[in-house]
Amino acid sequence: MKKVNIRDLPPSSKTSPKGKFSRSVVDVSIALGRKPESTDLNERQPFDVQICRIPPGVSRCPYHSHTAQWEYFHVLSGSGTVRHKDGATRIERDDAFLFGPDEPHQLINDGLEDLVLYIVADNPIGDVCYYPDSQKWQVPGRSDQFMRSEPLDYYDGEE
Repeated sequence: MKKVNIRDLPPSSKTSPKGKFSRSVVDVSIALGRKPESTDLNERQPFDVQICRIPPGVSRCPYHSHTAQWEYFHVLSGSGTVRHKDGATRIERDDAFLFGPDEPHQLINDGLEDLVLYIVADNPIGDVCYYPDSQKWQVPGRSDQFMRSEPLDYYDGEE
């Protein structure tokens, strides 16, 4: 059995240059030995667990969808709004919700205290994110590279 105590795990934080997006996460699965870059499913583990803290007045990340990933969210404290393809839904403590592949979503803390959630994702190999607002794609396998592309004909450049 692998065991950790959440109180002993250091959070990592990320904030966008203009401060519109911010989050602090505790990577529970990684502390339990998950190797996210591995292609060995025994090292990769079947799911990833994070505790995410979103400060008031910001979003966790831009509005996006995954091509293959499922994400489960459970609100531990605070309140906010989830933007999704059908509009927006208020969330609060003890709410749980799920997004599957190709379901765009964004978590926004419009409350007065930190919004704290458990996030469980299956993180399949080959998953790619699409950002509808900016029409960009994450480069497969690279969490730090993005691109835009104009629609092309299937045979463009082939004949």
